Amino acid sequence: MLDLLRNRELSSGEIRTALELRHRPTFRDNYLHPALKAGWIEYTIPAKANSRMQKYRLTKKGAAYLKKETQRKGKS
Repeated sequence: MLDLLRNRELSSGEIRTALELRHRPTFRDNYLHPALKAGWIEYTIPAKANSRMQKYRLTKKGAAYLKKETQRKGKS
C-alpha cells in the first residue's frame, strides 16, 4: 500500500482496487487504520476524515520506512 502512495494520492477505493481487496472493513482494519496510526500515511483533508473526496498520501515517515524496507529487501 505504501508503494502505491509513493508518487500520488489515492482514495481508499483506489487503494483497495489496486491491492485487489474487496472487503472494506478488512481493508480499513488491517491496512488503512494501522498505516494512519503508525504515521506512514495521512489524510489529504484532515478536517473531514469521512469526506467522500478523502484521499491518502505518504508521509515523510512513511517514505523513510519504505526506503528502509526496500534497502533491507535488497540486501537479503
